[in-house]
Amino acid sequence: MSTPSQGDEDAAPTPEELREQVEHTREELGRTVEALAAKADVKAQAKEKAAEIKEQATEKANLVSNQIRDKAAHATQLVKDKTPDPVLDKAAQAATQVREAAARAGQLAADKTPDPVREKAESAATMAKANRTLLIAAAAAFVVFLLVRRSRRCRCR
Repeated sequence: MSTPSQGDEDAAPTPEELREQVEHTREELGRTVEALAAKADVKAQAKEKAAEIKEQATEKANLVSNQIRDKAAHATQLVKDKTPDPVLDKAAQAATQVREAAARAGQLAADKTPDPVREKAESAATMAKANRTLLIAAAAAFVVFLLVRRSRRCRCR
């Protein structure tokens, strides 16, 4: 009979080594199963993507809103700088008269408006105040759209 050689003993793993290999394999299998479960969870992925898109849209809306605000302030300053003082004074007087007339007209309209209509208007105003950021972003997007459209028309001519 032949006895096992020294090289054969090194090739056969010990029970402890086998346990370690089994534990390592279990850990790898657990990570793989978790990764597959995450990939299969379409609802969670959709929510994550929606949140990401919402955040991007909010950032873009804020950026556009700030750009429009800056450009409007710059344009206002340019107009003020180039307008003579007597014209500015007359414009201020006219603006005051228009505000006063609008206030009188508003009060008259409020006095003659039926209560249900007034309540609906107040409700609409409350909703607009609650969604101010969204309305500003929509208005900013609309203004940008109009400016782009206008610039394209100017290029075509």
